[in-house]
Amino acid sequence: MGGTKILSAVINSTDGIIAVVKESTETGATQKQYIKQLASIIKKTIKEAKVTEDSIKAVCIGFPGPLDPFTGIIYSAPNLGLKNFPIKKLLQEVIPYPVLIENDVNLGALGIQKFGVAKKGKNVLTVFIGTGIGGALTFNGKIYRGSNFVAGEIGHIIVNPKGSLCNCGNRGCFETIASRSAIVKHLEAEIKANKRTMLKKIVKQGKPIKSKALYLAVKAVDKLTIKEITGACNAIGLVLANINNLLNLDLIVLGGGLMEALDYYMIPKIKTAFNKNIMKGSGKGIKIVASKLADDAALYGGIALAEEFLNIKV
Repeated sequence: MGGTKILSAVINSTDGIIAVVKESTETGATQKQYIKQLASIIKKTIKEAKVTEDSIKAVCIGFPGPLDPFTGIIYSAPNLGLKNFPIKKLLQEVIPYPVLIENDVNLGALGIQKFGVAKKGKNVLTVFIGTGIGGALTFNGKIYRGSNFVAGEIGHIIVNPKGSLCNCGNRGCFETIASRSAIVKHLEAEIKANKRTMLKKIVKQGKPIKSKALYLAVKAVDKLTIKEITGACNAIGLVLANINNLLNLDLIVLGGGLMEALDYYMIPKIKTAFNKNIMKGSGKGIKIVASKLADDAALYGGIALAEEFLNIKV
């Protein structure tokens, strides 16, 4: 579930993704209307998959925001205008399947741990870099959620207390420096200052600078874009080194839209900055790799969530 789209799939560990349905999220909907849309897309996806309803073992939902996976309450959904949303209870009333919810980054990390590059990882940090920056920790294959279920908020580590104002209310958060949104914001400011870049055409046309445009600019050796991407890589490497000095991980997985477009270029630079700032003993043997599951990571994470909460293998 997201602020702009709902991606739904029927999936199991044997066949993988059997069917997918994607819909735009209804903005400004009430809790009741939102539940109705979810119930509808669940029904459509089962029909698309051509499976029987009694073969569905659980409905697992990934949501971008703070929530309690045990009570099934979403605390805050600013993009949807919803607060204290008892999604599990309300959806359970209109569908005949067990409902589970989890933070979307945690769910993605579970998918990568069980089905992706982190299969052999013991202590893993998964970081998704896109519009914002989200993180999740898995220790011995299990998500570490924290006392209030908000562990892993790497995007809100304060890197520069005098920096830009973040959506969370603090200044200089990591995601105000190294997310795609931050990179684009810096580039747009440079373009307004009349700096040369091939991205100027996109801005003049009033279009948003997306990850693909950044990829093409890097490929074309656009100096301004490379400068901003390099600065982001240095910040990412620094933050990851600090986290690893604390946790002594064996694997860091990088995903998200920006990494999907530019992992080949960014990861070597991130590793350089990481190695520059890491404590020698802490950095021994650690690997920094790209996730290869993209949006599918959270879908596969649903299988792990069902196993954890319902003790079933799907």
